[in-house]
Amino acid sequence: MKIKSADFVMSNSDVAMCPNEPLPEYAFIGRSNVGKSSLINMLTDRKSLAKTSGRPGKTQLINHFKINGNWFLVDLPGYGYARVSKKNKKTFQKYITDYFVKRKQLVSAFVLVDIRHEPQKIDMEFMEHLGENEIPFSIIFTKADKLKPKVIEKNVDSYIKKLLSGVWGEAPNYFVTSSSKKIGRDKLLDYIYTINLDFFSES
Repeated sequence: MKIKSADFVMSNSDVAMCPNEPLPEYAFIGRSNVGKSSLINMLTDRKSLAKTSGRPGKTQLINHFKINGNWFLVDLPGYGYARVSKKNKKTFQKYITDYFVKRKQLVSAFVLVDIRHEPQKIDMEFMEHLGENEIPFSIIFTKADKLKPKVIEKNVDSYIKKLLSGVWGEAPNYFVTSSSKKIGRDKLLDYIYTINLDFFSES
């Protein structure tokens, strides 16, 4: 899929105020500092569509971007960042939860995971929460340029084994990416394109 247009539409903290259009949405979420903004900019081929920052926890609202005029990329606040106040954390969690529970346009979530690290409890718990609520999702392993191919394969295998040793009967779909090297871009966009075809053929 080629990205011909990518436009910021709105930011808000109220799911009821999200765009009222019958278009498929793909929500991107992960722990703070996982490289979410960089990934979004890489996917859309825009240098500053999503705001990047050296300070984790920058994204604090539900951000909607309309792509090619027919689907939404949704940038959600990161979770698990200690420097965000407890009050704000609860607020983030509430509208993150509200979004996933109430947003009918949501087609799939993408949970971002830093491929350099061991499986984190908060990531595992969040994916389990999505599974329990029957919300389709894929894993996006980020920062693959930081590791050698054999280490990437080893870390991905370790992560999948960890998932399968828990509540999962089969492993979620996953992608290995690097924002700086544009690794995984075509595969991820083609995956979204395929889902969009099914969405529009059924609507």
